[in-house]
Amino acid sequence: MITKHYKIDRKNIETASAILSEAGETIRNGGLVVFPTETVYGLGANALREEASKKIYRAKGRPSDNPLIIHIANLKDLPTIAKEIPNAAYLLAKKFWPGPLTMIFNKSKDVPDTTTGGLSSVAVRMPDDEIALGVIRCGGGFVAAPSANTSGRPSPTKACHVADDLDGKVDMIIDGGDCTIGLESTILDMTVSPFAILRPGAITAEMLEEVIKEKVTSSSGKALKEDTAPKAPGMKYRHYSPKAKLVLIAGEVGKVADYINERIGEALSDGGVNGDCIGIIASEEIANRYSEELRRAGSNLESTDLQKRVIVKTIGNRADASGIAANLYRILREFDAEDVSVIYSEVFPEEGIGIAIMNRLTKAAGYEIIYV
Repeated sequence: MITKHYKIDRKNIETASAILSEAGETIRNGGLVVFPTETVYGLGANALREEASKKIYRAKGRPSDNPLIIHIANLKDLPTIAKEIPNAAYLLAKKFWPGPLTMIFNKSKDVPDTTTGGLSSVAVRMPDDEIALGVIRCGGGFVAAPSANTSGRPSPTKACHVADDLDGKVDMIIDGGDCTIGLESTILDMTVSPFAILRPGAITAEMLEEVIKEKVTSSSGKALKEDTAPKAPGMKYRHYSPKAKLVLIAGEVGKVADYINERIGEALSDGGVNGDCIGIIASEEIANRYSEELRRAGSNLESTDLQKRVIVKTIGNRADASGIAANLYRILREFDAEDVSVIYSEVFPEEGIGIAIMNRLTKAAGYEIIYV
């Protein structure tokens, strides 16, 4: 398959009508179109056509019981695909749609089982992105769109990430620039009482509770057992993972830096990791601690060798969780390209979107954390 590549200038989106129309026609005809959203890039297909949904699973290498999220562009379309919609859902939609919130309902007969991974429920969201909404409208109003990456890899926040994984496997890729949030949407199960967050995102439990005046629980912990069907993406299978082993280090930031610096020393010594390349995800507050250790430990190495052996990437300021979220997948993918064998990362405060950051990092690390 030859993939068409288009770039849309958000400052002149009105000039992109022909691209959006072609994307919509491709989806209506059963094809695959990648488009940006505010969270991550999505791989879109006609959600109401069984064969179109199957194409998504094949392109991603995604397990067939891992449900897809249906994206809509108009709230009035929700009853077409969902039933028994509680009033709380409309309150949340009024506040957070368009936006990074996915809600799960009992599905209507119009939604094929392939789209929902065989479940009787359906996940729905309305993205806060002009390009995404344009594609959805032109594509018939109901677009299944998981993240546009090979299943299990870090989600794409740039069009080049999509091309790395899916070029030649999809009909069209629309480049709309970098995604602003950088983490997938919050998923809220509206079919249980109390409502439950199945995947944390930018919309937090506190934000939801403020709108509906009800307690919201969380079921976004460890992965499900092999014989259990996931009700939402990211609950069962390997997700968000770089090729390298990811190691999370928790503790007072100074002690975390000391521990990672010991690993740097080992990597650069004769008795270390035999020349393997290591990566470090560092916050701005202590990134210089690693740089100082590199200068000390690498004093007997050529600078080019040092740069190949230890790569430090600054993810952002610990006080700016949104900035860290926006950078996370980009950094993981950069480490993939640089062929590191192990990545050491600080952990970050689990407040606000920090809960979602740690959810993704913990799953990518296989739930293993070293405490120092």
